[in-house]
Amino acid sequence: MKNSNKPIIVCRDVHKWFGDFHALRGIDMEVQQGEVIVIFGPSGSGKSTFIRTINRLEEHQRGDIIVDGIELSHDVRNIEKIREETGMVFQQFNLFPHLTVLQNITLAPMWVRKWDKAKAEEKAMELLTRVGIPEQAAKYPGQLSGGQQQRVAIARALAMEPKIMLFDEPTSALDPEMIKEVLDVMIELARSGMTMLVVTHEMGFARAVADRMFFFDKGEIVESGTPKELFASPKEQRTKLFLSQILHH
Repeated sequence: MKNSNKPIIVCRDVHKWFGDFHALRGIDMEVQQGEVIVIFGPSGSGKSTFIRTINRLEEHQRGDIIVDGIELSHDVRNIEKIREETGMVFQQFNLFPHLTVLQNITLAPMWVRKWDKAKAEEKAMELLTRVGIPEQAAKYPGQLSGGQQQRVAIARALAMEPKIMLFDEPTSALDPEMIKEVLDVMIELARSGMTMLVVTHEMGFARAVADRMFFFDKGEIVESGTPKELFASPKEQRTKLFLSQILHH
């Protein structure tokens, strides 16, 4: 493990129902600071639901979720604190269409962190350079490609200086030729030491930077291990079958 201190995320026996549907069935996971975790599995396996419980976009009904020492409960202040510490990037880019790229990135730091405009814009330009599109600052999201929009969304999440980044299938809505430019940014971020939880089918990304991988199926963690362990010798039949399908198509 990269850090022997207390884990930054602790999930114990996490359960979630949607009506009668038992979406998460006792998820246990501890994530150390600086770890890169890849979560994969068939659609409907609970992976997106799980990642969304970590910043309370979905509410879990049983078990404990503790993020950076703060327990996720009904206490709104705790939820706000955790949301400030966790950046989230979705399939859809969720950028404000009527704001420029620069304004999209500076909005939250100015409102929530109370930064002045000059500081927020300086930080935004630094991040746009980091994701490779500083020249797009004055454009509107609709003028950008999907890959560029997703890179803006990553920059926007990073502008709040989060301790944890959550990615929910960040490349699944992109055209194939744009996937690499987004994954390259994520690989750079992973190598910089950011704690990351990534729901993805991109096994090249997992191989390159994941510390551990978790295979979800039917609301449970079926198997976990390093990429080396899971790619070379998965123990569970369901993992073997799923990996054979996504690695050979």
